[in-house]
Amino acid sequence: MEKLTIKDIEMKGSRVLVRVDYNVPIEAGHVVSDLRIKASLPTLGYILDHGGKPILMSHLGRPKGERLSHMSLRPCAHTLEKLLGKKVYFVDDCIGESVLESVSRLKEGEILLLENLRFYKQETENDQDFAKKLALLGDIYVNDAFGTAHRAHASTEGIAKYLPAAAGFLLEKEMNY
Repeated sequence: MEKLTIKDIEMKGSRVLVRVDYNVPIEAGHVVSDLRIKASLPTLGYILDHGGKPILMSHLGRPKGERLSHMSLRPCAHTLEKLLGKKVYFVDDCIGESVLESVSRLKEGEILLLENLRFYKQETENDQDFAKKLALLGDIYVNDAFGTAHRAHASTEGIAKYLPAAAGFLLEKEMNY
């Protein structure tokens, strides 16, 4: 493969900002289908096994810049926690001081899931200031969200201008396919 993958990146002790696709069906506050979450496990396992600190970002639905409680990614954190058998921390925003504080407390072996990126309209507008704020959260950017990789959004295209970028296993698999 001509693109860098996570196997090409030294990540020991690094904050690894991972774009995942957790746009999953949620009913009554529970994930109905965990297939997309399961698809991210090989990449997350690799990052954890190699000393990286995964910080996950995703969208859910189309809230169009509005904060809608039924489109929160919090249920995804609970599902991921069950699948991994370990604590997954969740922060109720994706940029700002509270997020920076949560990231700074993250230890090796821990995972943090950020709130829905599309609660900010700047995400779909590929706003460069928003992309820079996201980039502050990581040392390395990994895209493992094949379903959104074709979109020029702040968390897919914009952020890659500010951090070393690589493909995760799911994206690599889909590109090779």
